[in-house]
Amino acid sequence: MVWFLILIWFVQVGSVPITNFTNATTSNATFPATVDNSTNPNNSTNVTFTATGSTASMGTRQRQNDWLKTPETREEDLQFDLAIMEGDILVSEDRLAVKLLWPEKDGVASIPYKINDYLVDRKVTILAAFKMISDQTCILFHEYTNEINYIDIISGTGCASYVGFQGGAQSLYFGRACNVGNLCHELMHALGLHHEHTRPDRDQYVTIQWDNVVPGKQENFKVKKGDTQDLPYDYDSIMHYGTNYFSSNRNPTIDAKQRGVQIGQRNHLSPLDITRLNKPYQCGKGMHTDRQEKYQNWDAFVNAVIIALYSNHVHVLLQNNNAQFMTYYTIEEDFNTAAVD
Repeated sequence: MVWFLILIWFVQVGSVPITNFTNATTSNATFPATVDNSTNPNNSTNVTFTATGSTASMGTRQRQNDWLKTPETREEDLQFDLAIMEGDILVSEDRLAVKLLWPEKDGVASIPYKINDYLVDRKVTILAAFKMISDQTCILFHEYTNEINYIDIISGTGCASYVGFQGGAQSLYFGRACNVGNLCHELMHALGLHHEHTRPDRDQYVTIQWDNVVPGKQENFKVKKGDTQDLPYDYDSIMHYGTNYFSSNRNPTIDAKQRGVQIGQRNHLSPLDITRLNKPYQCGKGMHTDRQEKYQNWDAFVNAVIIALYSNHVHVLLQNNNAQFMTYYTIEEDFNTAAVD
């Protein structure tokens, strides 16, 4: 009897509870990241991941070449069937399942979205990114109401998205370092657009400096087969990489052949960006009364949310001439200005 009591005492005191161990190692929760550069003179990012609903922690790690990182080049720590193909493009193992365009109804692609609980405080930023697209196209976004197919906006260390319609809950990563323009870039991916600098005719317009590319990241600059829609190359595209993306030595990885042009902006949709969405989604055909009413309702909804939720933090300047919109953010985390031309 004494030995039996000793055995029970040993199990209770010396063992790890099975429930906690299981919860810590098999949780399917999203891993939100916190980034702190305040005490790091070399600007290398300390990233801590904590699994929701468990005691697991993946700790802190240093990333190399962080001086050149952008929110779109910070690779996510993705699990299961996900991989990073092109910096911020997610690829599923089931690649054949991809259908580029989201389904339309009555001439409108109205896409459901769901915002992760960790991103509720950034709803104004997310809505502004939706508005950048909806103001200029026939593509609308609405809150998830139990639809089968939707965009699931979740927290992460950077920005990443699938290209085109996948079906089901389609993950789109939106990290704390990402701004309105970064999110708009990822939404353009989700709507079916690839990077501008990977189109088949790109060598006529830019030079890739392969010797400056981080080893193993050459895939980000390879030409993709696809339709250019008979549209000109667009240096100003929100889908174009910047000069130093994935640089191993601070030198340019992409040089524009046309003098004086800037590449890699994330402030607005260019006229050609808008056309690249409007053509495949057939915006403008039969859109008059019914679609214009939907545009007006969407504008009213977004503006009301922005003003009501952030009236103490955001100065909103509305210019309703030809659906133009400009928003100035003074929220601390959104330290940059977003503008839609």
